[in-house]
Amino acid sequence: MKTLTALFTAAALTFGSAAAFAKDVQPDEVVKLVNNKTIKSLDELKNAAIAKHPGSTVTDSELEDEYGRYIYKVELRDGNNVEWDVALDAKTGEVLKDEQDR
Repeated sequence: MKTLTALFTAAALTFGSAAAFAKDVQPDEVVKLVNNKTIKSLDELKNAAIAKHPGSTVTDSELEDEYGRYIYKVELRDGNNVEWDVALDAKTGEVLKDEQDR
């Protein structure tokens, strides 16, 4: 029982510490980042995500600061009603994740 409790505690601490390093970027800060060319425009990033799944629509999106790296996360729904999670490096537009949502 002690081992099980220790495992749950370690998992909770690991998850909690990872979550502490990812924070949502506020809209006024997004404008500054785009204007300073620190990140690509949100339209450009959305279009890059949609290009991975042509004909899909964006159902949600957010910009996060993860460990000092800006990550743009986009949730898509394609023509077959399949949901996709796409994450892009907001500075370069590189696709970091492209997975079917389960």
